[in-house]
Amino acid sequence: MNARAILTAVTAALLCGATVAVAQPNALKPVALKKPDTTRKATLMEALSKRMSTREFGAKKLSEQDLSDLLWAGNGVNRAATGGRTAPSARNVQDIDIYVITPEGAYLYDAKKNTLEPIAAGDHRAVIAPQQAFVAAAPVNLILVSDYGRFPDGANDAGTTAMAAMDAGMVSQNISLFCAAAGLVTVPRAMIDAEKTAAVLKLKSAQKILLNHPVGYPK
Repeated sequence: MNARAILTAVTAALLCGATVAVAQPNALKPVALKKPDTTRKATLMEALSKRMSTREFGAKKLSEQDLSDLLWAGNGVNRAATGGRTAPSARNVQDIDIYVITPEGAYLYDAKKNTLEPIAAGDHRAVIAPQQAFVAAAPVNLILVSDYGRFPDGANDAGTTAMAAMDAGMVSQNISLFCAAAGLVTVPRAMIDAEKTAAVLKLKSAQKILLNHPVGYPK
């Protein structure tokens, strides 16, 4: 059907009082992630021996399994009965959320449902660090965000900041070790355009961006 035919059909429907749903070709949809593969063979000692920071990334898109396993390793649910995570957190508040930025859009990793929840369509990788091109070159960028509102007092004080930073560091190390074990490359980064990135991710005032992990296959 050509554009004129579509316009004619929509106009006719409107004249009849019908509700017309206009398709949004660039709208993001939730992504159901694959079940994490917990049988990968690399040992912890092998991952530690290979762990390193890399700032060069191949353009190849991460496989569905690698992306799922990466997020689960970072801060996924490893005890369904209790909701326990792969990374510990102060007071077990589970304040760290992982946001995922790809060429297609920005998502929130929902660890409980093992899904990516859509935030914003479009390629926002260059927003994270406009002066560092290697960040935008990585096929996936993980943004670690602490929600201070989940702490019992919700305070934005030195104690809360220290706990949030510690929690983000544990998730960051999980990401780095998984990448080393799975043949991926990454680097933990704190130099982020927090204001513009927060706008893309639609963060609340209580949510603080702490770290960024660009991730990809070796170049």
